[in-house]
Amino acid sequence: MNIHKMQVLQELSQKNGPLCVGLDTDPSYIPQNILAQYSSAPEAVLAFNKAIIERVASDKSACCFKVQIAYYEAMGIEGLKVFSQTLKLVRDTGLIAISDIKRGDIGATSDAYAKAHFKGDFETDIITVNPYMGFDTLVPFTKYSNPENGGKGAFVLLCTSNPGMVDIEHQELKNGGLLLEKVGDEIARIGGQFKEFYPEQTCGIFGAVVGATQEKDARYLRDKYKETFFLIPGYGAQGGAARIAATLLDHAGGAVNSSRGILCAYKKNASLEGKVLTMNDIADAAAKASIASKEDLLAAKASL
Repeated sequence: MNIHKMQVLQELSQKNGPLCVGLDTDPSYIPQNILAQYSSAPEAVLAFNKAIIERVASDKSACCFKVQIAYYEAMGIEGLKVFSQTLKLVRDTGLIAISDIKRGDIGATSDAYAKAHFKGDFETDIITVNPYMGFDTLVPFTKYSNPENGGKGAFVLLCTSNPGMVDIEHQELKNGGLLLEKVGDEIARIGGQFKEFYPEQTCGIFGAVVGATQEKDARYLRDKYKETFFLIPGYGAQGGAARIAATLLDHAGGAVNSSRGILCAYKKNASLEGKVLTMNDIADAAAKASIASKEDLLAAKASL
């Protein structure tokens, strides 16, 4: 039976829990005494990521890792090498690697973006894409969604977690409804197109980014797009409550992202206060935070 990457993620979220660990790793997150042990900031970031990936994966407290490319681009060429190596570390664990790249451009440019992130040095399982230059910009990414090309997937921006999302996503259309609903309908349509390749699929090859910060939208969007798997930012440091995230986990389910809450968990660990930290201390704190977040989300989901 063929199975695409979005369904692999859906199954992992049911098995390991819905937590997605965001590797938005800024060198400033690493204690100075540890940074000083490495020849460069990118080298330290790779070691930091490796320690957290291995611990979280071994504890089975997350279903995926989301790697935000901006933090690696900011470190230059060496940073992009770390981006590539981090993706490989994630995929080697058997968990899903999501590259948060938010690409969206016309024609040959989107073709190049798709090739860059679904093949070669930056190969990943699922990417994030921006649909606001038109739905034709999504087509090149679907070329990699059939079985012979790896069953790759994409999360399309639908209802994001930033306050400014109302400026565009909540605009009313002349023929009725909101712009975000037009996007959601297209995501569902694309997902349905691939049932010939994946007749037993339980979610579409394209998912939707739906933030956990807008309670009034959560129930409506979850019920409207029952077969769409969600990537859910905003939980934790951005203020999204577990109950909102849990609502979004209904039906086809989702993966709830937490970045700083995991990466910087050592800063809130009282037992580490005043201690000269090691990478093991950081990984231990991240693993405990990951387990706690998983339990928080599952408890909220059970209470609905």
